[in-house]
Amino acid sequence: MIVRPYPNWLRMMLVIRGSVILDIAPQLALTIAFATLVTVWRHSLLVDKFHLTFVPFSLIGLTLAIFLGFRNNTSYARFWEARVLWGAVLNDTRALARQAVTLVDNASDAPAFVNRLIAFTHALRHQLRGTDAKHDLDRLLPEADCARLANARYKPAVLLVMAGEWLRAQRRRGALSDPLAQAMEAPMCRLGDALGGCERIAGTPIPFTYAVIIHRTVYVYCFLLPFGLAESIGAMTPVVVGFIAYTFFALEALSAEIEDPFGTQPNDLPLDALCQGIEATLLEMLGRRDLPPAPEPVGYMLS
Repeated sequence: MIVRPYPNWLRMMLVIRGSVILDIAPQLALTIAFATLVTVWRHSLLVDKFHLTFVPFSLIGLTLAIFLGFRNNTSYARFWEARVLWGAVLNDTRALARQAVTLVDNASDAPAFVNRLIAFTHALRHQLRGTDAKHDLDRLLPEADCARLANARYKPAVLLVMAGEWLRAQRRRGALSDPLAQAMEAPMCRLGDALGGCERIAGTPIPFTYAVIIHRTVYVYCFLLPFGLAESIGAMTPVVVGFIAYTFFALEALSAEIEDPFGTQPNDLPLDALCQGIEATLLEMLGRRDLPPAPEPVGYMLS
């Protein structure tokens, strides 16, 4: 995720990172070059046969804008829902850590439970990104827990079971009464809901046909546009076509980027920073002082 002070108007015009300009640069350059050729050869027999007015482009452009708006709204809704779910993970892990420290008779048992909550957040991040959670699990959990998780396909779900087993053990020992155990079960259930919500977003992309329709329409529109503009605006055709193509290509690229908000691209959620923040706040609630360092953006980007 890009994290930076809001630049002035000139720097905003020239900023590169996070603007998707590098992703669309090849097709944008090709579109401008093609528009230049059409403009130069607009009086040739070949181009003259394809002479068009601007009227159909106005109608198609309006339809295309509606499609792009729908795609971007849908992608951003997924992005924001993912952020809300991770906010819920922070809130509920804090609630559970506080309850483990203050409600259980023997607070010295709380670190084992809290470490499982921290491991849950890291395991969830790794599952969503398709990376290996072994390093984080090894440093947070005892060897027996790591062995149990070694062959698990859905490690966050198993960690929730293990956290629930800790609650059961405390209740059976009499360190936690049944009403208090029930109260702690509510945030545990919400963590399960957050896990399922993230899995739903990660496993259910926007229907592919939307991407195909928009992609084809954008490219056909931008490559045909010079034929409708060359005769009326002449030498300015490549400039106008380049500006319109940049707008449409960039909107399409951005919607594709934030459709899966759990990746590592500049505009995705900073899951590493979120997990480090959750780990630090839960350890601090245990009274620990050896906290992980606060996340620092690298080149204005949190990963």
